[in-house]
Amino acid sequence: MNTPSDTILVVDDTPANLAILFTGLRNVGYKVLINERGDIALQTAAYALPDLIILDVMMPGIDGFETCRRLKEDPRTRDIPVILMTALTDPIDEVTGLRAGAVDYITKPIHVEVVLARISTHLTIRKLYRDLARKHAALEAALATIKTLSGIIPICAWCGNKIRDERGEWMSVATYLETHAEVTFSHTICPDCYERITGEAP
Repeated sequence: MNTPSDTILVVDDTPANLAILFTGLRNVGYKVLINERGDIALQTAAYALPDLIILDVMMPGIDGFETCRRLKEDPRTRDIPVILMTALTDPIDEVTGLRAGAVDYITKPIHVEVVLARISTHLTIRKLYRDLARKHAALEAALATIKTLSGIIPICAWCGNKIRDERGEWMSVATYLETHAEVTFSHTICPDCYERITGEAP
């Protein structure tokens, strides 16, 4: 489900790691952006809006945990999946990363095949979520249209007392409303009709 148009932002202060990931990702068709610092990565992500971010945890200045937290606080980048990458192996660190908003956690040394598998999984999930959101929006729009159209009832332009139902049959307004709106009429006479019929004021 992933396409060559998918863009991956890789953030790591180690040139060797950047080179491995850049080559591995480009070889399978991804567009790759690279940064060596968290603060620069925040700017790049907000401007380029990559499809996924691979973020090293141990970096000078803003570390990966804080960078991830800031990405998730920014409305422009909060929905971009972030995979953290680190040599830290303590489960506490993994929990910290997940709580910061990361969707996954990869330990070093880097195995490109593992990284590619994780990327493919999370890009697929993101695209499925986007498709679901679009379908939901389309359904909401369709329901709104139906609701609007349901208020347009063909009524006789001459007498105003008959309505044409879905089968094209004409019936009284009272009958139509009783069968379609679950209302019951008491069949009383309004003051204007009473006066017109009897010639007397009600």
